[in-house]
Amino acid sequence: MDGKKRSDIKPGIKVQIVKKEDQRSGKLTDGIVKDILTNSPNHPHGIKVRLEDGTVGRVQNIVQ
Repeated sequence: MDGKKRSDIKPGIKVQIVKKEDQRSGKLTDGIVKDILTNSPNHPHGIKVRLEDGTVGRVQNIVQ
């Protein structure tokens, strides 16, 4: 699953995000979702989340 639908993302799940400064390189960061920051039901670049370590970025993949 990709991270474009807000309904797929819940606090506590493991995801891969891309941080703002890593968007050009496409470098992904793994972590556990703490907060969902995007209010709309979907977003073409991925739902913005805050991870438990405080990192903010857009979800690219949901890790099963």
